[in-house]
Amino acid sequence: MWTLVCFVVVSAACASASGLTSSAPQPASAGRARRQGIARLKSRRMAPSYPLGVVSGAMDLGIAGRVALVTGGSRGIGRAIAAELAAEGASVAIASRSPAASAEELGVAGFAHDASEPDRAGELVAAVESRLGPIDILVANTGGPPAGPDPLGFEREEWEGAYRTLVLHPMALVGAVMPGMRARRWGRVVNVASTSVREVLPHLTLSNAHRAATLAAWKTIARDVAGDGVTVNSVLPGRIGTERLFSLSGSREAAEAGAAQEVPAGRVGTPEEMAAAAAFLCSARASYVTGVALLVDGGLTRSV
Repeated sequence: MWTLVCFVVVSAACASASGLTSSAPQPASAGRARRQGIARLKSRRMAPSYPLGVVSGAMDLGIAGRVALVTGGSRGIGRAIAAELAAEGASVAIASRSPAASAEELGVAGFAHDASEPDRAGELVAAVESRLGPIDILVANTGGPPAGPDPLGFEREEWEGAYRTLVLHPMALVGAVMPGMRARRWGRVVNVASTSVREVLPHLTLSNAHRAATLAAWKTIARDVAGDGVTVNSVLPGRIGTERLFSLSGSREAAEAGAAQEVPAGRVGTPEEMAAAAAFLCSARASYVTGVALLVDGGLTRSV
């Protein structure tokens, strides 16, 4: 029996080393790009840290040399995803209102862009592709809209603003990158949503409504493009330790205390844990995973 186990393990390792496990051909510079990405992050001491003694190390996800665009990539979850993709050797661009400092720290390309202007999404995609090449991976991420205790207390302008940033903007990005992905028969699209699409959250009416709309659109698109080698998925963060969570909770301490009481895992999640889940969905290994909304919430969501 042990002989069989060893044979399977060694065979799998050999297949991985020879590239037999990859679902798509890799760029010629893939190995070099991946090594450079790992070395760059290590030199900046940017390797993600995990709780409970777990250390993040590069796993070959088959995306070395791929071009990735991460919006909202200068802080929080978006920044962590950008770092994770860069560690895997991807050529990463981040977009935000003020990307310069984070781009320099991460060793990635930065592009100034405002998610409240969906009509300029095409310009962003064109700028990234002009500098780095065709976009293979899109991570649509943005900050949340205003919160408020009264579900009927939001002004029309606030509803329209949330619609622009949470629905129109990610749809415009997908519309800009999808033709190229389908033509090349390879693409990964990931939307950073929220657990509120499964169970609505108090005080977050605008987020509840608009993130659910985008999730439905993502699912529809996923079925349409699956035959062209493009996957379209969402990640649903729960209580992840970001400025947004701390602000909504009143303080970091309040957020951590609430998570200790209410989250089955007993703690707040880290942006790096979110990034690990998103990076897998961006990978060559996830080629048969599409239309999925993946909860990353420490078990908090009760619905099936």
